Amino acid sequence: MVKDFELRINGRVYRVRAFEDEPLLWVIRERLRLTGTKFGCGIGVCGACTLLVGRQAVRSCLLPVKDAVGKEITTIEGLPSNHPLKRTWIELQVPQCGYCQPGQIMEAYALLLENPRPTREQIVQRLSSHLCRCGTYNRIVRAVERAVGGRT
Repeated sequence: MVKDFELRINGRVYRVRAFEDEPLLWVIRERLRLTGTKFGCGIGVCGACTLLVGRQAVRSCLLPVKDAVGKEITTIEGLPSNHPLKRTWIELQVPQCGYCQPGQIMEAYALLLENPRPTREQIVQRLSSHLCRCGTYNRIVRAVERAVGGRT
């Protein structure tokens, strides 16, 4: 059933008409044109569609829009351009194709909200559920380490 929803995304309130069970990913990308969040697999495996709901990293391809109402949603567009994660991603030239990177950054951001000083092992474990078809995993881990305190 199509309904009107009010969503709070990146500190802004959006009113949108969508199917109750429509994945949040499609509402954000197609209806609101916030295209930083990517479609990868559609089954929550690859991580390209990761964003934050509250302080939790969530695969937006699996979250019905009705379940996002009343919650603060943060997409890659909601992170300031000077955020340490975005800066280190650029400094270390992490992306090749770049497709998975918004999801990787948002997962790393959620990790840093939970634990501002994660170990390398914690970073690797947390990001291991994200697929990077270009294989830039080492640069991704180094970028997170540098963002948390200047480590390589």
